[in-house]
Amino acid sequence: MSRVLERERAALVVIDVQEAFRGAVGEFDAVAASTATLVQGAQTLGIPILVTEQYPRGLGDTVPEVAEHLEGIARLEKVVFSACRAEGFDLQGRDQALVCGIETHVCVSQTAHDLLDRDVEVHVATDAVSSRSAANRRLGLSKMERSGAILSSVETALFELVGRAGTEEFKSVQKLVM
Repeated sequence: MSRVLERERAALVVIDVQEAFRGAVGEFDAVAASTATLVQGAQTLGIPILVTEQYPRGLGDTVPEVAEHLEGIARLEKVVFSACRAEGFDLQGRDQALVCGIETHVCVSQTAHDLLDRDVEVHVATDAVSSRSAANRRLGLSKMERSGAILSSVETALFELVGRAGTEEFKSVQKLVM
């Protein structure tokens, strides 16, 4: 395990950043903005992106601030908590997953644990996850870390994936995080 994200090994997994959570989940606007930054960075770097929506008829679609960057990317509808168990979930041969979304202690945590069980190295962007309560967010992060997930941030993850300064990709990612 490298413990550092690598472009040719990583996929971005965006979990349930949906309209019904707006106003119910702490730091929602910041999580949505951070998720949008991750999506744009992953696109810049050519990293596969998987997006799930938990029961969209009841919880709504992926929020516009994220959805506007998902052109051509299918959204996997699910009623299971773990994204791994959603029909069509496929990391495309990648053995690292950068995970973000809602809720930290339920869908994000269960996804991370399923990925870890599949020997996938899991990185959680802590500034791009949240729950309805701060206590549940902390619990989810703690449980994932104790199980082997690597806690990271949007900026840390994107610069690990870029790997070096002085390139056009670096400049594009730098603009996203600055």
